[in-house]
Amino acid sequence: MKFNIALLAGDGIGPEVIEQAVKVSDAVAKKFGHEITWKPALTGAAAIDAVGEPYPDETHNICASSDAVLFGAIGHPRFDNDPSAKVRPEQGLLKMRKALGLFANVRPTFVFPSLLNKSPLKEERIKGTDLVILRELTGGIYFGEKGRRDEGETAYDNCVYTREEVQRLAKKGFELAMSRSKKLCCVDKANVLETSRLWRETVQAMAKDYPEVEVSYEFVDAVAMRLVQWPSSYDVLITENLFGDILTDEASVISGSMGLMPSASMGDNVSLFEPIHGSYPQAAGKNIANPMATVLSAAMMFETAFNLPEEGQAIRDVVNKALAEGIVTEDLAEGGKAYGTKEVGDWLAANI
Repeated sequence: MKFNIALLAGDGIGPEVIEQAVKVSDAVAKKFGHEITWKPALTGAAAIDAVGEPYPDETHNICASSDAVLFGAIGHPRFDNDPSAKVRPEQGLLKMRKALGLFANVRPTFVFPSLLNKSPLKEERIKGTDLVILRELTGGIYFGEKGRRDEGETAYDNCVYTREEVQRLAKKGFELAMSRSKKLCCVDKANVLETSRLWRETVQAMAKDYPEVEVSYEFVDAVAMRLVQWPSSYDVLITENLFGDILTDEASVISGSMGLMPSASMGDNVSLFEPIHGSYPQAAGKNIANPMATVLSAAMMFETAFNLPEEGQAIRDVVNKALAEGIVTEDLAEGGKAYGTKEVGDWLAANI
């Protein structure tokens, strides 16, 4: 098979980890007889520096015409530390999600047998954890009307959802639950927020169409607590944009490192695959960034975008082998031998 893949390296460690995912993807393609054409494009701070826009039209056209998008990370301290900046890298990310219709962020959280002792949580609490959080990505408070009044002394951010936005995200949640353990948790704050009441009533109405799925409804604060108490009790969780942003970052550390978790952002046409970590500018150019999350995002790409489970499993297998044999970057080495970002990528590609 032939694939055209948009390659958005982005900022900070993005180019370094993306380079390793390309190596591994090319090795898998060669092994299984596929052909990949990579289409590099600018985004984030790199795009602002080059053309003044964080998500240029040229980048959008490349993404929209590709079979999938593999994305690194965006962000730079000079924007983080400047509240008055008119153009920010993160604006490009929001614009890209909206323009490509990427309404469902899929973030798995699972544990690696060889790394159970590296989690900040006790081993007996996390053993067997294998959950997926679906976060609505193009609505809610991040996209609602925002501004200042009273001469700048009062700020507001409006959270708005339509029933259709809830339905399309919930549909993916129900379908995913049917393919897994048939358990779905709707996460909201329906005791306080009107948007959450819309979420809950919409999911309740849809549940009758999926009688095999056991549906629970939990407040976001309770879920935040249970994720650190007993994460293995969850299977598929669906929630709105802001709650999902916070909960997925919380869940990401269960595995022992944010450098291990992949994600997908899905729409009706093209899907985007990226590690959940940020641009980590302090590590840029030092050859110390963990590329595993980006490599596992490539595995999700083969499985989800191209429906090639064997290819995805080949990547997962080699990542597990590397972790078991200690072929890891300094964040996981803990006093043992630490390998560089490029060395880990080379090892993974050579062992596919």
